[in-house]
Amino acid sequence: MRQRVSLLWRYLHGHRGRASVLGVLVLGNVALTVLNPQWLGRFIDGAEDGRGADALVDIALVFIALTVLNQCVVAAAGYLAEDLSWRATNTLRTDLAEHCLDLDMSFHKEHTPGELIERIDGDVATMGNFFSTFVFHVFANAVLAVGIVGVSFFADWRTGLTLLVFALLVLPLVRIAQRRAKPYFTAMRQTNAEISSFLEESVTATEDVRGNGAERYVMTRLDGLLDRFRKLMKVEAIAVRASSSVLETSVSLATGGIFALGAYLISHGRMELGQLYVSYFYTSMLSMALFRIAYRADGLQVALAGMDRTAEILDTESRVKDTGTTPFPAAPVTVEIDHVHFSYVAGRTTLDDVSLTIPAGQSLALLGRTGSGKTTAARLLHRAMDADRGAIRFSGVDIRDIPLDDLHRHVGVVTQDVHIFRATVRDNLTMFDPDITDEQVWKALDGLAVADWIRQQPDGLDTVLEGGTGALSAGQAQLIALARVFLRDPAVVILDEASSRLDPATEQLTGRATAELMEGRTTLVIAHHLSTIKDLDHVVILQDGRVREAGERAALAADPASHLSSLLAGSAA
Repeated sequence: MRQRVSLLWRYLHGHRGRASVLGVLVLGNVALTVLNPQWLGRFIDGAEDGRGADALVDIALVFIALTVLNQCVVAAAGYLAEDLSWRATNTLRTDLAEHCLDLDMSFHKEHTPGELIERIDGDVATMGNFFSTFVFHVFANAVLAVGIVGVSFFADWRTGLTLLVFALLVLPLVRIAQRRAKPYFTAMRQTNAEISSFLEESVTATEDVRGNGAERYVMTRLDGLLDRFRKLMKVEAIAVRASSSVLETSVSLATGGIFALGAYLISHGRMELGQLYVSYFYTSMLSMALFRIAYRADGLQVALAGMDRTAEILDTESRVKDTGTTPFPAAPVTVEIDHVHFSYVAGRTTLDDVSLTIPAGQSLALLGRTGSGKTTAARLLHRAMDADRGAIRFSGVDIRDIPLDDLHRHVGVVTQDVHIFRATVRDNLTMFDPDITDEQVWKALDGLAVADWIRQQPDGLDTVLEGGTGALSAGQAQLIALARVFLRDPAVVILDEASSRLDPATEQLTGRATAELMEGRTTLVIAHHLSTIKDLDHVVILQDGRVREAGERAALAADPASHLSSLLAGSAA
């Protein structure tokens, strides 16, 4: 509970003024709702006592005026509640997205993009519903229930006591229903996230699914998830309906009790007919207030479950700590990986005592089979993750001593699967940085010898590209990625080459651009194609997470006993 209150306070604290006005409006609504039936009682008593038409019309006009005023208050409170809800939840969405981007790769390996989208948007949407509708359907009705009982006590203590007993019997039943239903609401949110994740994954891989005849698997898996969600929904509906049935039975008993008590008091001259009607009216209002609380219990539990899941992400700390204060060393930079160990999962070693050195301004090719640890070693160099043991140094400075922002400015990464945003070529090159001018962009493109390719686009830099990893060909996407890094002018370049998927002409173009990017920069190349290492200075071959062979490329290639030499001979054959 403390965690939930802390989360609410964190995002409502900046909107205290609006929240205060909303609180006043809600209390005003409750006061008008409680007091208005009193005028109905006066009207009935006046009619029974034979008061004149003018007096009765005055009472009716007051009742109408209060009703209209109450509706205006409700409208204003509703608008303010929605406004407050969107302001608070949009801030929360921004914080969640930023926090997820700051978390290390181990977190993103455990949570799929679809699941994170559901958490950032779906769970926060339920909290938005909590902010807006909870004010009216739970808080306001709870205050209304207290007000009704209080006014009833003031009018006649016996009537007030009857309504109080009714409320005290019903509220524990509602609470029991909430406690029993919460695990199912949490499971429903989790299942919903799994469904979103699976759909996102399946739709993204539509071509592979169709091409390999996996439609039956996709539909079977989806049916299983939907069936699990249906069963959880059924249990939830039973729990809510059970509490509603008990509530409706209690309302009938309370109404009967009020009429019996009223008949007794009227027969003894202790209550007028108008007051009995007001008591009956209050019974109906109280039952509706309690019913709304019970009815919204499911929504409240969904919101609380979403709040818990949101707090869980916000409380997740990145394993990569940004505590460094040492500036990134001046270029050119020597890169040293010193006896590094790393595991994604305890007991399953990915890198085992790996050591390598890239002299300043030189290049190194990292070779090895799939799963040998090449990509993991590259990720450690830009602190997508931190090594379990060992050290990584740039010109003698431990990578953990360098601030992350400074590190990311000076270490450029070109991934094999380049993501293209639905935006202009300019924005895809500058990564939406408005401080980068067109002159700088063209200079970078000319430096990579790819400016002609951009000029061939329909609108040049203003050409809008479709988003996704398949928006451009592999070669075109690689050129975009190379230009992105070139614009930043990093000291160290990490290149996951994609030449194995390029046609010869495009491979030649990207090869020239890559050579320009590597010029004067310390470069690590994750090589998938032996033809791409011919101009590199050094080679390290990984096998099962360990260094099998390391040395200068030319020397290893010339040594018939080396593993590299045998690989080159095999590729030539």
